[in-house]
Amino acid sequence: MDPQLTEVSQMFERFKAAFIRKDFDSCANLLSQLKVLLTKFRSLPPLFENTPNAVNELLLAREIYEHAVVLSVKIEDQDAFERDFFQLKPYYTDAGSRLPPSQQEYLILGLNLLRLLVQNRIAEFHTELELLSATALENPCIKHAVELEQSFMEGAYNRVLSARQNAPHETYVYFMDLLAKTVRDEIAGCSEKAYDYLSINDARQMLLFSSDQELLEYIKEEHPDWEVKNGSVFFQKAKDSAPCKEIPSLQLINQTLSYARELERIV
Repeated sequence: MDPQLTEVSQMFERFKAAFIRKDFDSCANLLSQLKVLLTKFRSLPPLFENTPNAVNELLLAREIYEHAVVLSVKIEDQDAFERDFFQLKPYYTDAGSRLPPSQQEYLILGLNLLRLLVQNRIAEFHTELELLSATALENPCIKHAVELEQSFMEGAYNRVLSARQNAPHETYVYFMDLLAKTVRDEIAGCSEKAYDYLSINDARQMLLFSSDQELLEYIKEEHPDWEVKNGSVFFQKAKDSAPCKEIPSLQLINQTLSYARELERIV
């Protein structure tokens, strides 16, 4: 075997051993070294040179970046996830015809869809979806993300929260928890605008918590401006602190008249 390929393979074995031990600091350090070593392989993107060990190098690099994506989820680093996913993606697209299918491909593509949904990047979510094959769309990992997006857009928030129990893989739980927070923040924002106050029981049901204690902890951490007293949650303080924006009506009228005059000249 090529000495460089041997060096990368041995270091990757150390990475996987650290990953199993959940020694994520060592993993991050080894991953940085692995990425530097991979730059020496001219068979990898973007060059894709047809070297004697091209297939083995591509397979090894793909597996390294797949582990990098999963590591970013374990350490809850969304920026690292995005970087590593975009480094991995060419191995699924540009090099896909040269390599056997990866067992991790649909899992990671589904994770990326879930990340876009959590970040409310819906246009990019649908762009990524359009690039997937009919076979991919039938995979449970992809279907899970698609069904979540549909429930989210329909406002069926109870389905979004209950979907955590049916996550296709344990790595999905991190993004599911973030999505649950996004959903609750959305409901909370609507609630404080629609009501002056709610009973604790109504607020708990509306925010989809299973206990009053969970609700009170959420209020303490996320909405300290809400007031809990006499068995109710009062939103008035939040409403009073919200900035009131004035509509520049005179400026808008002048702009509209100016546009009308310009259109009249053009015609």
